[in-house]
Amino acid sequence: MSSPVKDKDFDLVSTLYHALQGAEQSQQYRKDAESNGDQACQEFFSKIAGHYEEMANEAKSIIKDRL
Repeated sequence: MSSPVKDKDFDLVSTLYHALQGAEQSQQYRKDAESNGDQACQEFFSKIAGHYEEMANEAKSIIKDRL
């Protein structure tokens, strides 16, 4: 059975989705660390959120170029 969506296209969209979820979750973890006064964890989760955001932006750019 053939899918109307090419695997690479689905993979790009899936990667975007998961990167955005990771960024959102990492921001929540940062807030949790903030409420507990843990500066080191706040910085760590902020850094991780930034990496997820970079991945999401790159995925969006690739998807945009292919549409």
